[in-house]
Amino acid sequence: MKGLSFTYPLKYTLYVAGMSLLLFSCKSKAPADDTGDNVKAITPVTVTTVNDTSMVSYIELNAASVFLQKNFVKANVNGYIQSANIQPGHYVEKGQLLFTIKTKEAQSIGNSINSLDSAFRFSGINTIKAPLHGYVTQLTHQAGDYVQDGEQLAVISDRSSFVFLMQLPYELRQTVKLDQSVQLTLPDGYKLTGKVASFMPTVDTLSQTQGIAIKVNTDRQIPENLIAKARIIKTEKSNTISLPKSAILSNETQTEFWVMKMINPSTAIKTPITKGIEEGDRVEILSPKFSAQDKILVSGNYGLADTAKVKIVQ
Repeated sequence: MKGLSFTYPLKYTLYVAGMSLLLFSCKSKAPADDTGDNVKAITPVTVTTVNDTSMVSYIELNAASVFLQKNFVKANVNGYIQSANIQPGHYVEKGQLLFTIKTKEAQSIGNSINSLDSAFRFSGINTIKAPLHGYVTQLTHQAGDYVQDGEQLAVISDRSSFVFLMQLPYELRQTVKLDQSVQLTLPDGYKLTGKVASFMPTVDTLSQTQGIAIKVNTDRQIPENLIAKARIIKTEKSNTISLPKSAILSNETQTEFWVMKMINPSTAIKTPITKGIEEGDRVEILSPKFSAQDKILVSGNYGLADTAKVKIVQ
């Protein structure tokens, strides 16, 4: 009995010790967990620096071609049109013969009078000439028509009154001045340079826009009611700091703007900014005042936290 009681506890003790050793060995061989919070991702980025350049902002508005002055050619007697020497679209010079009209009295008795006395030379024909140079934009009568004194025969648009009429919102009135240069782009891409000639004395009730007459100097024949794009300088600054648009980040409502600025070779921080003029792919930075040595993220910057680990790549 004594041998039995001694052997059983010894076997139990050895069994427990072996199991403990086995568990310890398995635990020591388990792979280390490398997904903890201590490991941070490093984002590859590219950087840029600020530029000190001149910047200009523009206003782009529609401008319609129009003849401000139109002359109405009218009959000067009651009678029949003998000849009409114009067609719609023709260009006429001042003093050019447009119509000849034979009075109704001459039409009925003129030949009888001439047969009684050939020296009398009664014709009863009146001529109507162009009062100015321009384009025939409307023709209402042709040869053979009977017209009354004062009746409209044609409309001539005065070439010298040709302008582009731009509708300017009145709140921008201070940005446009007399003789200011304006660039006009026609629908076919043709560009013209004009100057502000006058301001219309009325404002549209609904849109609150004022008509601005832009005079152009060109030999090209431009039809009336053609819509062009007018480009006017709104703001112009020289020697101002700017960054590429890709460096600028914003919230969803675009009420806050910032950039990611490097503070050391591997860390970028969020830096709020105030924007100014935007021209092309450049944005003026009003504040803060960046130096030429500051490095600003231009790619890889989207979605980065306030303090982010980054790696600059070429």
